[in-house]
Amino acid sequence: MPPPVATMAVLRASPLPPQPLPSSSSSSTPQSQRSPRGSITSAALSRTGPHPPLLKTGCRGGAKKILLAGGGRLPCLPTKQEVGAVGGAEEERYLAREAGWGVRRMGRIGEEMRRVALVQAEAFHVPVALFNDFFFDFFKAEVLAALIYKLRNSPPDRYACLVAEEADELLQLQSQAPFEKIIGVVDCTVQDEGDILRNLQGVQEYFYVSGIAVLPSFRRRKVGTALLKACEVLALEWRQRFMALRAYEDDSSARGLYAKAGYRVVSRDPGWVTWVGRRRRVLMIKDLPVHDAQIQQQ
Repeated sequence: MPPPVATMAVLRASPLPPQPLPSSSSSSTPQSQRSPRGSITSAALSRTGPHPPLLKTGCRGGAKKILLAGGGRLPCLPTKQEVGAVGGAEEERYLAREAGWGVRRMGRIGEEMRRVALVQAEAFHVPVALFNDFFFDFFKAEVLAALIYKLRNSPPDRYACLVAEEADELLQLQSQAPFEKIIGVVDCTVQDEGDILRNLQGVQEYFYVSGIAVLPSFRRRKVGTALLKACEVLALEWRQRFMALRAYEDDSSARGLYAKAGYRVVSRDPGWVTWVGRRRRVLMIKDLPVHDAQIQQQ
């Protein structure tokens, strides 16, 4: 079930619940040509705002847990030393550039992951009349927990979180907290759901795009276009033949963006879903121009 979607959100494809992904025999993409300015040190990071207090625990590697007000805890956040243990080195180059925005893979650093959770929570949280701040913080904590879970249970060529930021090199060098430049997010996962595969031919898996989120003040500025272009670059690197996403049938703005990017509607949710208070979704597919030589190497 997708998380609730705020009425303010414009770009979104229904995210799926986190689940461990099967291993792939294909190796991760070579990561040469790294930009020195892409590295983010712990000393350069500062918080964007109030966060739940951190409490040291018995986590391996000196990691920490978030202690919530209600007594619950989130899984341990990986430290920089643990990056290799949960999926290898990070892509620091931009996968795509568009209208001044650059899109890269998210760094597995606590503050950057919290920023990603904030961007997605801003897009998908439904405001409530009472205690809205409390419920927003709780929802953001759930998003962060899901992100950590997917990172720790997915091979690096089966799941990636991509982030959009200002691609101006001067601004990046001057920034004291580079993670604050993140203004858009998207999840990319290799999946094999039968309901989607029946609309594809000759494949046993596909590249699924979900959780597209852009901060409200940056919408309609081609951030979504940049995110979709980066998704396509990554799908080609992972040698996938089809990209898929879901959008709400009544969200003409998002559907127009996806159609312009080359996606076409292939199926819809059954009509009865509206009887139980759910919004009807459409499944959109994009064929990728994968060469035959690449397909044979899979």
